[in-house]
Amino acid sequence: MNQSKQTFVTAFALFSLFFGAGNLILPPFLGYNAGDDWLWVSLGFAISAVVIPILAIYGHARLQGTMLDFGKKVSPLFALVYSIIVYAISSALPSPRTASVTYEMSIEPYFEISSLWLSTIYFALVLVFVLNRTKILSIIGKFLTPLIILILLGIIFIGLFMDVEPMRDSLFNNSFTAGILEGYQTFDAIGGVVVGGVIVISFSLQGTYDYEAKRKMIGKAGLLAGTGLFAIYAGLIALGAVNSGTLEIENRTELLTQLSVSTLGNIGTAFLAVLVALACFTTAVGIVTGTADFVKGLFGNSKMAYALTGILGCVLGVLMGQFDVHYIIDVALPSLMFIYPITIVLILLNVLSEKYASKLVFRAVVFTTFIFSIPDFLAFIISEEKLAGIKNAIPLAHENMGWVLPAIIIFVIFNVIENYFLKQREA
Repeated sequence: MNQSKQTFVTAFALFSLFFGAGNLILPPFLGYNAGDDWLWVSLGFAISAVVIPILAIYGHARLQGTMLDFGKKVSPLFALVYSIIVYAISSALPSPRTASVTYEMSIEPYFEISSLWLSTIYFALVLVFVLNRTKILSIIGKFLTPLIILILLGIIFIGLFMDVEPMRDSLFNNSFTAGILEGYQTFDAIGGVVVGGVIVISFSLQGTYDYEAKRKMIGKAGLLAGTGLFAIYAGLIALGAVNSGTLEIENRTELLTQLSVSTLGNIGTAFLAVLVALACFTTAVGIVTGTADFVKGLFGNSKMAYALTGILGCVLGVLMGQFDVHYIIDVALPSLMFIYPITIVLILLNVLSEKYASKLVFRAVVFTTFIFSIPDFLAFIISEEKLAGIKNAIPLAHENMGWVLPAIIIFVIFNVIENYFLKQREA
């Protein structure tokens, strides 16, 4: 396969691996609540659900290793613990969530089958893809993604030109920040470091490209996938906003169902069922494959370790997939408040040149981010009133982003120390 064709196939595969349950059900409801402020939430959502994840792909294109390489400048132990936590969260929350969404929106309305049976069949098919590792990019990129995009575009374009009531006012105090935090729920920053590893290993298994060729193709594929994701997200958010003055909706899945019916008619529910199933399935494949690749690398490229991890990941998906999708989203929030900020700074630091992202800078910024993320994490476990004193003292803490300014300040300070004072002393 020539490089241009491989780039497009990889871009399609990346889009599909990113575009899962959360990416489908979150944007319309975000726009629905934002109303006439939909553009601001779109920009906020794009930062955490498009820009940061695609930068993770660029980081992988540079490193061309595993997720361990993302944290190795902090320390090998940190890199190992961080990677294990990320893969554990991915396997326990977003992967099973894809089965829950598929059941609630694609199966339960049409078939009398239990969620247990659906999850079992669903993850059995996921395992088939995972065990056929070398064909994943080709199958997803050539066949599944185009169908997903066609259905999405049909719903968006028809919906945006329908006669509806005027949009309502935004329900958010700060629409931009609300968009950023809702983007956390897509898990796409975490997905970027997981899926990026899948892409790198897929290229390595083909064995036909050198480092520079892989770097360019992965980088271009990331840009194309990111452009597609932003267009679809903005369209879904706008669609939810346009209908905010017309529909009376209580939850995310109900809104998506209503939008598909109003745009595509009675057949819209059938198209939506196919869309949800495909979008969720490809993401589950990416998560389980990434986790299995990682464990395989820890055990000396053992094929047995890969297969066993794939099986365990699918069994966990079946068990966790029995929970309601809204429950899984609520359970995910505390872990996201803890791991997401660290993931974001690791991605950003790995994209920067060595001059501005030395080991000292890595350690200082990551440690600072960890410390200032603790109040956001604790706010979901204990009463936020008990943390009022701490949150009042930290800028942006009440927006659950108290780590941002301290991380930036420490980044600047340690770069000044290293690139000015230490170099002057050496001279």
